Amino acid sequence: MGRDRLAALRAQRQNATPDPGQGDYEMQAHPSISANGTGHGTGTDPLSAFYAEATAIQDSIQDFDDNVTRVAEFHSRSLNALDDAATQANATQLEHLTDETRQLSNSLANRIRALEKPAGAGPDAQIRKNRIDVVRTKFMATLQRYQDVERQYRQQYRQRVERQFKIVKPDATPDEVAAVVNDDQGGGSQIFAQALTSSNRYGDSRAAYREVQERHQDIRRIEQTLGELAQLFNDMATLLGEQEEKIDAIETAAAGVAHDTEGGQKHTEVAVKHARSARRKRWICFWLTIIIILAAVGIGVGVYFSQHPPKSSSSG
Repeated sequence: MGRDRLAALRAQRQNATPDPGQGDYEMQAHPSISANGTGHGTGTDPLSAFYAEATAIQDSIQDFDDNVTRVAEFHSRSLNALDDAATQANATQLEHLTDETRQLSNSLANRIRALEKPAGAGPDAQIRKNRIDVVRTKFMATLQRYQDVERQYRQQYRQRVERQFKIVKPDATPDEVAAVVNDDQGGGSQIFAQALTSSNRYGDSRAAYREVQERHQDIRRIEQTLGELAQLFNDMATLLGEQEEKIDAIETAAAGVAHDTEGGQKHTEVAVKHARSARRKRWICFWLTIIIILAAVGIGVGVYFSQHPPKSSSSG
């Protein structure tokens, strides 16, 4: 029943594009998330609610992965665009998709953190830990894939800038090329502008200059995204280390409890033995006392009759 509802929610998401400007993207996509941000459903069974949220997170991770694929497609279109109008339209769509994917990745990170909070000691602790590990691993793998995609296209944008600059200045030195590609503090733009004044291919040079400016914007957006992804990845790695420390502490405490229980049981067994021995000794003392009393009575009676023999009666 829960999986049918999740399937319906995913179908609803495909038919309705979320507004990138809204911060409640995941709250709209997953109505089962509670208002406190924990993402747990309203079921009365905590383990069932945990499984429902873990499954919902995995579905959202798949959406995240699909967005990464679309980001790669938009980057490819941007590199192959043939006119300014197509380039601008593609850039706008890519920016919206990047914002949406940023919101989704941040929401996933928060939901995974919330999922780990109840995973303490108890009979279900190991089950929860194993499932959380699966969810976190998938999320981190998608983060890594997103980073790889952005690095790949950042390199391709750099190569495109280099080719455009060499159209304007074929004899450019490696230092000039590096300055234009990296555009450090605007110095690359100045070098490019100076090269334009001496180029005999004015029309091609102006087009190359416009594209270089656009590619610099693409590169800056990619570098911003890479910084955000690196921070998320590090947060997840740190959370993993903290969770392992908590698990180790729980296991250590459990081992200590087991040791204390075993020691207490041994002490109880010794106490029981001592109690039984004391009870047996009390019974021995009791019967010894009875025997002594009976012996004393017997001796007293014997002494009495020995001192007072019975008188024989005489006949008349």
